[in-house]
Amino acid sequence: MKLTIQNAADTVTGFIEGRLDTAAATQFAQDMQPILENASKNIVLDCSKMEFISSSGLRLFLSIRKQALADGGNVTIKGASQDVKQVFTITGFTALFKFTD
Repeated sequence: MKLTIQNAADTVTGFIEGRLDTAAATQFAQDMQPILENASKNIVLDCSKMEFISSSGLRLFLSIRKQALADGGNVTIKGASQDVKQVFTITGFTALFKFTD
């Protein structure tokens, strides 16, 4: 799993590549700190190169959403594959996030 963060004036974008599984979740939790520090902005989680997300990864997405709501920001998930989006659908998380192509 690889996370690259791009910070602009009003938007912070996290580009996620690979598998966000239980093994990668600890590293992702550390790597996502700059996103949490900018939670008052529009947060875009670009999942176009994400292959898989586990329950541990979903928990981290929820923590980003929680911080964004607390700081007045918002979270959009961009480019999620059908497989990744299905995990969000099965868990009911599609109601918590905005999805774009």
